[in-house]
Amino acid sequence: MKDLNNILKQINGLRIIGTHNRKISGIEFDSRKAKPGDLFVAQKGSSSDGHRFIPQLIEKGIKVIACEQLPENADKDTTWLVCDDTHNLLGLLASIYYNHPSKELKLVGVSGTNGKTTIASLLHQLFMALGYKTGLFSTVENKINHQILKSTHTTPDAVQINSLLSKMLDAGCDYCFMEVSSHAIDQKRIAGLQFTGGVFTNITHDHLDYHGSFLNYINAKKAFFDDLPKTAFAITNIDDKNGMTMLQNTKARKRSYSLTQMADYKCRILENSLEGLHLDLNGQQIWSLLSGKFNAYNIAAIYAAAIECGQKRTEVLEAISSLHAAEGRMELIRNTGSVTGIIDYAHTPDALKNVLETLQEIKSDKGQIICVAGAGGDRDRSKRPEMGNIAASLSDRFIITSDNPRSENPEDIIKDIEKGLTTNSQRQKTLSITNRKEAIRTAVQLAGDGDIVLVAGKGHEKYQEINKIKHSFDDKEILLSELKTSQK
Repeated sequence: MKDLNNILKQINGLRIIGTHNRKISGIEFDSRKAKPGDLFVAQKGSSSDGHRFIPQLIEKGIKVIACEQLPENADKDTTWLVCDDTHNLLGLLASIYYNHPSKELKLVGVSGTNGKTTIASLLHQLFMALGYKTGLFSTVENKINHQILKSTHTTPDAVQINSLLSKMLDAGCDYCFMEVSSHAIDQKRIAGLQFTGGVFTNITHDHLDYHGSFLNYINAKKAFFDDLPKTAFAITNIDDKNGMTMLQNTKARKRSYSLTQMADYKCRILENSLEGLHLDLNGQQIWSLLSGKFNAYNIAAIYAAAIECGQKRTEVLEAISSLHAAEGRMELIRNTGSVTGIIDYAHTPDALKNVLETLQEIKSDKGQIICVAGAGGDRDRSKRPEMGNIAASLSDRFIITSDNPRSENPEDIIKDIEKGLTTNSQRQKTLSITNRKEAIRTAVQLAGDGDIVLVAGKGHEKYQEINKIKHSFDDKEILLSELKTSQK
């Protein structure tokens, strides 16, 4: 139980109605989960408004409620906390309730369209290899050292974040690396956190269904760097045309990384193959198990972050050479046969382009690339034709299929993708197969010696969402099975 009065002393700008003399056992913003003893925070969301459930919560015995609008005839036995933004308040309350865990360890956020998961996961691996106890928040999984915890969102809600940070501290963690999504920034899920540093990857066409415009999307990302304290570092990819925009108003220490321009952390690709990368990092050569130009950027980013965290260059370079990719990120599916399988999470135009361009660079002279990809339902429809055009332009055969159609008709999504096929050549090399398993099977059947089958879009996911129901589905498992079958 925590003393409400001690919590309220640490927050400015609240209108408090009712007694301060209460104890609370938790903080909750989901009316379905709230129980007596909790401080309930009513939030306005895109599909529901927590304020509507206040009468039921009072009947349930909730005695402390935070809201943006005080109800008419407000219950006099309830303590009311009234403010302009309960999303921001939730983060502040959660941080205080868990004794400001982000101030006790070094928290580094990674933001951008592509590369967040890989960079955060590589940083977790790297710092574990350097001997530190380390936490991770990522799309694939959350971790406390080697303990794996289920991940449901790229960035969890504010209560979950602070609860997990507190557990990381209890486990002795020195560092935590966190993916910071544009949704999380916009919805104030990171309010109240103190970051040691931030890393910007890149920004491309994504989430416009949520943000409404590319400018809004840029500004959401930028807000994370704007709020970094002067004690923090802010590292940006200056090869991205919006890279320096991210750091325009930050108070943090500014650093840059690049493959093409002068930068604080300059990376050059000496060799690129399916087996890995040979790189020059600020004059020091290293080998990496990761492949592709985009992974060279990722390695430059983690090297920069590690050095800005005060680590020794030689130890960091040595550890980088043993790091492996996050699950479902340019993941090689090896088999005894002559066909190579690749699983990748690429679900944006730029990510798909990066993967396909990498495979074009490193495939054998006679090898073909067969790409299986779709697009998610109930998401930004404008990127679908662009993804179709990219896949048809950069692969030798393209099979359009379902991704997670969610509540949409899969055939309608496929038709949107087909609109990007603008030439006869693109149309002739393309098949449309709605059933994703059948699409993967067909791709393997079309593949010959030296060919690469890329299955893109779902990566680490172990489900396919159809009509809002999640069905068991694992691209990796299915591709491996089909590769084995094809060799019999």
